[in-house]
Amino acid sequence: MRINKFLAQAGLGSRRSCEKFILDGKIKINGKVITNLATDINPEKDEIIFENKLLEFPEQKIYLILNKPEGYLVTSSDPFQRKTVFELLPKFSVRIFSIGRLDKSSCGLLILTNDGNFANNVTHPKKKIPKIYIVKVKGKISKNQLNSLRKGVLLNDGKTLPAKVFLKSYNKLQDISKFRITIYEGKKRQIRRMIKAVGSEVKFLKRVQVGKIQLGNLEEGKWRFLKDKEIQAIKNEE
Repeated sequence: MRINKFLAQAGLGSRRSCEKFILDGKIKINGKVITNLATDINPEKDEIIFENKLLEFPEQKIYLILNKPEGYLVTSSDPFQRKTVFELLPKFSVRIFSIGRLDKSSCGLLILTNDGNFANNVTHPKKKIPKIYIVKVKGKISKNQLNSLRKGVLLNDGKTLPAKVFLKSYNKLQDISKFRITIYEGKKRQIRRMIKAVGSEVKFLKRVQVGKIQLGNLEEGKWRFLKDKEIQAIKNEE
């Protein structure tokens, strides 16, 4: 078995994030640091260590969503003692991690799991799983700006895929435009950078859906386990 596949199945993260751990020299196999992504291992015989912890296949698979409030970091710990999303969750017997991130100022649907293959299905660019956001921006957004977002905009790490954009309202008193945007990839702080690229500024950003998984009426700061049909819908993308 390839080492990145094992790490993902052991709940360390998606395959792409696991590859970074390997390249950063954070993985030991039988006491030796490895940095070759093509390394094969035998899970039944080899000892795989990450940060002095022995990795094994977890017996229990966990899939949940959290309605992340603004002001919380998506990290398991913070050296500055700022609030993290894991403070809103119970202590599970296995390590779970977030699939993708929402920055501190954003809110909404966050998926967490210990299933690396599941995470890979959600985040892999080839899957093009839709992610839907509600966005409020300063000023009255123009048709040209909306069309630019729909066609894809050039960022410093490449052009974004075409997005679906639906203008919901413009509040003249507050001078705020509100719209729904659907993207099919997950670049870092992508929505905020897209809006900046077309000459506007995000004032509010909330993720409300990933694939067929919807935030619905889940209260802010609350979480729930995913339903079997939601899990299967993502796994069917394999």
